[in-house]
Amino acid sequence: MLLRRFYQEELAQAGYLVGCQATGEALIVDPNRDIDQYIQAAQKEGLRITAVTETHIHADFVSGARELAARTAAKLYLSDAGPAEWKYSYAAEAGAILLRDGDHFMVGNVRIEAIHTPGHTPEHLSFLVTDTAGADRPMGVFTGDFIFVGDVGRPDLLERAAGVAGTMEPGAHDLYRSLQRFKELPDYLQIWPGHGAGSACGRALGAVPQSTLGYEKLFNWAFGYTDEQAFVHAVLEGQPEPPPYFAQMKRINKHGPAPRPQELLRQLSLQDLEHGRAGELLLIDARSADGYAAGHIPGTLNLPAGSTFLTWAGWLLPYDRPLTLIVEQSRLPELRDLLALIGLDQVVGYWEPAILEAWQSQGHKLARFDRRSARDLQTQAAERGMAILDVRTPAEYAAGHIPGALNIPLNQLQSRVREIPRDQPLLVYCQSGARSPIAASLLTGQGWEVVEMRAGFAGWQSAGLPCER
Repeated sequence: MLLRRFYQEELAQAGYLVGCQATGEALIVDPNRDIDQYIQAAQKEGLRITAVTETHIHADFVSGARELAARTAAKLYLSDAGPAEWKYSYAAEAGAILLRDGDHFMVGNVRIEAIHTPGHTPEHLSFLVTDTAGADRPMGVFTGDFIFVGDVGRPDLLERAAGVAGTMEPGAHDLYRSLQRFKELPDYLQIWPGHGAGSACGRALGAVPQSTLGYEKLFNWAFGYTDEQAFVHAVLEGQPEPPPYFAQMKRINKHGPAPRPQELLRQLSLQDLEHGRAGELLLIDARSADGYAAGHIPGTLNLPAGSTFLTWAGWLLPYDRPLTLIVEQSRLPELRDLLALIGLDQVVGYWEPAILEAWQSQGHKLARFDRRSARDLQTQAAERGMAILDVRTPAEYAAGHIPGALNIPLNQLQSRVREIPRDQPLLVYCQSGARSPIAASLLTGQGWEVVEMRAGFAGWQSAGLPCER
């Protein structure tokens, strides 16, 4: 048996290849939309993909299961567990083989057994893996969003992200019962989870790529509860706000994702820019925060290309407007592919950064805002009578903030913008200087005079400046 893990850093998401080297067959578990990586990996190992499955209807990325099965002529296995309203509506059309608790299928000599583990979602399955060529007991289990390293999948997403009222507490009870069932399984089982640290599908996931069931029984907080109601309270308490795009992902993955867009993007003209600013186009400037602050097209949103690009795209970008990018051509495929991972397919074109010079050559002005150090801003804020905006989370704010700062997290900024004073300059900061430039781009585009603190609250503290809790 062969096992390979695929990890998408920007989503903290894991998919897996299970191969039988004796027969050359392979299974892909929980593929995302970048299906070429699985096909290439199988070919490299001399395998052919004959089966594709996923643990549940995902909320944080567009599934690649349907497209991968169609491309490789593989059998598609999907959950038939849970209530009718949370079954795959495209299963029959795609010719999927439906699985319930206890069902199994073979990938060469490798036996895959489905275990219904509801809680995170009603239809969730985990998959026990047995290499029958050399063993009569399972080696490990793909737990999807059920058991993570050090945590468990949150049961509140259907209610809080997808708007299905009354599902949060029953899901927590289901999760508790699924955990009790897993307590009866052997400690030696390896745990291969669907996410790692940074995923919003749990509260505090570990960064270790895999674990064992015995280790999780000892040290995963969720296994420590023997009182069901106490567990329900604990698992629902303190869950972070889910990104708004999760609801869109649930709908897409339930009804059947379309294939990834493949057509080449058109490089747009200055005239397209002028028309776009006056119309419904959303212009995303993916240059660095420093480059953007020094000069940008008015009304654009700064989402710097980098490790947080996809995170904030999911929080801030709509699904009902065409999108355009200002980005170096060399980085265009990467950013387009990242947006496609969460179903933001409506990218209609791009400009290279030279468009800023062309814009100015037509007599237009660039917008700007200052990026200053904490030391500079301490004096300036007092002299200019600045309002202060903290765009960190409430927990970060509670742990320490600049005296007098208003706290509106970046993910809530668009809906709460009316709370921000307009009659005075605005100092904006976050923790380290990654979120505040995005906030500054949103606010300058709506008319605020913004100064952004370059090193964030961490820089403010390092400078020994006053803080309050």
